[in-house]
Amino acid sequence: MRYGDDSEKERVIGEYHHQIARKIIVLIACIIGIVVFVGLFSLSVYDNMTLSEVYEVIWNHITGVTYEPRSRFWWADRYIWNTAMPHAIAAILAGASLAVCGTLMQAVMGNPLADPYSTGISSGACFGAVTAIVIGVSFASFANEVGIVANAFIGALIPAALIILISAKIRMTPATLILLGTAISYFFNSMITYLMVTTDADTLKSAYMWQIGSLDGMTWGYIPIMLGVTIVGTVFVLMMANKLNVMSLGEKSAISLGVDVQRFRTVCLLIMAFMTAAIVSFTGIIGFVGLVAPHLVRLLVGSDNRFVMPISMAVGAILLLIADYTAYQLSNIPVGVVMSIIGSPVFLILIMYHTRKAGVLY
Repeated sequence: MRYGDDSEKERVIGEYHHQIARKIIVLIACIIGIVVFVGLFSLSVYDNMTLSEVYEVIWNHITGVTYEPRSRFWWADRYIWNTAMPHAIAAILAGASLAVCGTLMQAVMGNPLADPYSTGISSGACFGAVTAIVIGVSFASFANEVGIVANAFIGALIPAALIILISAKIRMTPATLILLGTAISYFFNSMITYLMVTTDADTLKSAYMWQIGSLDGMTWGYIPIMLGVTIVGTVFVLMMANKLNVMSLGEKSAISLGVDVQRFRTVCLLIMAFMTAAIVSFTGIIGFVGLVAPHLVRLLVGSDNRFVMPISMAVGAILLLIADYTAYQLSNIPVGVVMSIIGSPVFLILIMYHTRKAGVLY
């Protein structure tokens, strides 16, 4: 009997180590993919060198190595570091942040179809940006590019604030929250449509291009805000991972285990709102990252949010980098279009896989 107990214990320990190794391998593979596509994108911007030389230029810049002015490597350093790197880092931060927000929304709502835009944040951001582009009205005392970003950020927070205020007054289920977000989205979309049909063709094109999501024009000036919000938000979310695991058991189970579901959900919505608003105000609406990345990760490593969160960040980053690299190769098609082309069939395959495996989606 003792031998059987020891054998079973060793089997369980072996299985646990196997799962941990699998999670580490997936994370390392994503990090390697990120490094590869950063190099490939840099090579696309300045193609007068090999891939190894691109990495050498990046590393030398980080370590403070300088080149003779107007030499081949001097020009490469300028092009890569001032054009390719902020673009690639913005893609990494946007993909990672949207993936975290998607994982957070799906865990809090208990709905595998929830994503960072389920509360109407994307529509609010669009309304703010389109208002600045079409009629020049800014919620903040900024103009031009900065005014658009500020308007989009404030506009994104309006739907989140409405949902949080309403949920504080009445007790709402996850389904009710998503329905409320849908209603808010329809309202803002109608306002956006009105603004766009009353403007001229050039302004309409600018407003439309912002809506479909793009990383063009990214500079180092945008990175600190995106980086700061992503780091702070992710730290808070990772600290709540155990509670998110409890929430996945259902609202009644979470309450019985001592979780103040209403307050916890409000805090999660607030964090998600700031993270999503900080990203979409710079990039526009890039879909499917927050929806697809968590599903891919759960398929590979299970549903423990302590692991799903960080690995989803890596998967979201590599997904958006791949989409951005593809968009650049296709004559600067907006990355939001490419991400939708990639994301929609991937999500369809995931739905079919889960349906065939379990009879239901989750």
